[in-house]
Amino acid sequence: MPSHSYAEVADLAHLPWPDETGMISHYVFQYIDFNEVPQYVAAGHRFSDCFFFGCEIPSEMEGQIGCTCLVFPRLGLVYSTFRGKLYTGEELYAGYDPEHEDSFATCFDTRVYNDYIEKGKECNDIRETLGRNLHDRAIQDAIGDFLRHYGEGQVVAIMGGHALRRTDPEYRAVSRLSKRLTEKGKLMASGGGPGAMEATHLGAWMAGRSEADLEEAFRMMECAPTFRDEGWLRTAFEVKAKYPQTRFRSLGIPTWFYGHEPATPFATDIAKFFHNSIREDILLTIAKGGIIYTPGSAGTLQEIFQDAAQNHYKTVGASSPMVFFGVDFFSREVPVYPLLEALMANGRYKDLLLTLTDDPDVAVEAIMSFRL
Repeated sequence: MPSHSYAEVADLAHLPWPDETGMISHYVFQYIDFNEVPQYVAAGHRFSDCFFFGCEIPSEMEGQIGCTCLVFPRLGLVYSTFRGKLYTGEELYAGYDPEHEDSFATCFDTRVYNDYIEKGKECNDIRETLGRNLHDRAIQDAIGDFLRHYGEGQVVAIMGGHALRRTDPEYRAVSRLSKRLTEKGKLMASGGGPGAMEATHLGAWMAGRSEADLEEAFRMMECAPTFRDEGWLRTAFEVKAKYPQTRFRSLGIPTWFYGHEPATPFATDIAKFFHNSIREDILLTIAKGGIIYTPGSAGTLQEIFQDAAQNHYKTVGASSPMVFFGVDFFSREVPVYPLLEALMANGRYKDLLLTLTDDPDVAVEAIMSFRL
């Protein structure tokens, strides 16, 4: 999308009016159907240095659009290439009926994923590759708009494996940790999938509610421990319906690259990408308030060292906390913590803010005591 010197218009209610010269300049129009506002078109407004992305433009309006404008048509793809906002769980799963599990096969998210696989993750079709790039750029821009409502150090991410079961004690621990941090004013973010990622957003969704309510949410979902179990998505929507959330938000950043892992609907705001590398970099970059690592596999290990490099070079201007939640896992089973300590000691890494603990209080304090 263009730079922020351009005002974005994504609905008819915010159509701009010309300046004293009769010109409308520096606007980005996204998926506007100008046929629906004939009086606006008939007024003969002239446009200069504007972008029209996926708009329906009547023939009588074409002469009003100057040569400095860019008109980009709709590409006729399964998804919208010019989204002006993040997804919600309801949008992503549009067409899914919790009462009919087989409806998951035809919901929006599944249709996009199937189309993505059919055309290939590495697609050579120019229309499709252009559409994916435009979509991901629009989502990246929407993240920026969303995060303007939060302080620079307010975003905290939790990383961990997708295989964590809803019935595992660690799942409950991550949920409670996220719930506490949300209630303390943090915006919780994750990769937006199942397992530890879902636990992050469940905790944020249940923020402000009692421990008994959270226990009931666990009970309602324990019949479907993993995303491969029947009822995994249905029980999530049932918890959302029983415990609506209107105060606290969380940001999930999943990808169709791993689209066989469904996105958790507990994230109130979802930035779903086609390109996994962009998604991973954004998630690590925006979490300036720190990252809590829980046990995971190759993806989590990759994120640890990518985050360590960002902190070493202070890519975002400062080094933020790296909290390892799981002493045995990170010190013995996958001894990444002593390795980072050793690399710090010999100068390979500098300024890493490391914490290793099994204690939720220690993890919360490591995050809350940090100031940019």
